[in-house]
Amino acid sequence: QVQLVESGGGLVQAGESLRLSCVASGTLSNIEAWGWFRQSPGGQREWIAAITNNGIASVASSVKGHVTVSRDVAKNTIYLQMNNLEPGYTGFYYCAAKPVGRGYDFWGQGTQVTVSS
Repeated sequence: QVQLVESGGGLVQAGESLRLSCVASGTLSNIEAWGWFRQSPGGQREWIAAITNNGIASVASSVKGHVTVSRDVAKNTIYLQMNNLEPGYTGFYYCAAKPVGRGYDFWGQGTQVTVSS
């Protein structure tokens, strides 16, 4: 089992930045990738970014230029740096872990981001 705890959300104004963190614990040896997802108010959960165990990062085209994903292996922590935020980035942000050969099976409880105009 893998436990994920997100933090770093909050209320910011448009143009500001936030860094979300996701601390992972449990059996991590079988996890091949870590992802960030966003669920906007009234919307579906969408993939935002991911980083593999090899450090290969990918970001959705919709947020490219605003978002960077990274990790600190020693701290078992994955980060989502968001810059120049816009109101459209408002929503709940979830961290997820993907075991080898499977989808994102493990999810955190989410952290809320609100961007005011």
